[in-house]
Amino acid sequence: MESVLCARKAQLCLPNTRHQRRPVPHNRRERPIPAFEFLDLLPFIAIGFAAQLVDGALGMAFGVINSTLLMSVVGLSPAAASASVHVVETFTTAASGISHTLHRNVDWRLFVRLAVPGVIGGILGAYVLSNIDAAVTRPFVMAYLCAIGVYLLYRAWRHRAAHREPRHIAPLGLVGGFLDAAGGGGWGPVVTSNLLAQGTSPRKTIGTVNTAEFFLTATISATFLSTLGWEAFTFQTIGLLIGGLVAAPFGAVLVKKLPARGLLTMVGILVVLTSAWSIYSVLH
Repeated sequence: MESVLCARKAQLCLPNTRHQRRPVPHNRRERPIPAFEFLDLLPFIAIGFAAQLVDGALGMAFGVINSTLLMSVVGLSPAAASASVHVVETFTTAASGISHTLHRNVDWRLFVRLAVPGVIGGILGAYVLSNIDAAVTRPFVMAYLCAIGVYLLYRAWRHRAAHREPRHIAPLGLVGGFLDAAGGGGWGPVVTSNLLAQGTSPRKTIGTVNTAEFFLTATISATFLSTLGWEAFTFQTIGLLIGGLVAAPFGAVLVKKLPARGLLTMVGILVVLTSAWSIYSVLH
């Protein structure tokens, strides 16, 4: 009887835990996502948006702007910066190419003649940059492009735009693809500016070069990922990707609305400025 009474007293003394909330282990507590992470993305989203808007309308600048940013601000190596930009461009050029196609800005005959040698040159350039520093040749290429930009400005201000059939397309695509992979950007400045210098239609040239760039960037990205892995895809590239995807559809609209002489002038100014800045950066 005494044992029963003791057990009853012990039961009464025990705390009622049936409706009490069990403590959550420290490692299982929900933590709010810090706001500063998204705020850190905002500058890169804005840069990606602006760079893609310019690239979609003028056929160049996304790779050059963002490669320079990732190397100078983030501190990535040339190979890692080029890999990051090309992974982002795989998505942005797909959206831009679809938009240019819907607005009938693509010359499909020129597209085929550019895309195939461009892909071959891109594979070669990616392998070279993964193993050799290609920065030695960059000042010479930029000096050449600067001269092309000056010539485009001369044509825009002194002559009417006379459309002519372009020549040497396959070598141009090969060199453009190689320099784009090896230099982290160059397909647009090399290919678009040279085709425009030969007298092609600005609207069709920009739309075709942008659409062909998707196959180039997809191939270069696959080559870089096979040699470098996913380590080059940094936090900042997510912001560039978001901004680029938002801006991609608008470039095709702008290139369709702007007059040929205005496009030629803007392309010439952009080529001169980016080339001169690249030469200055290398020499200093």
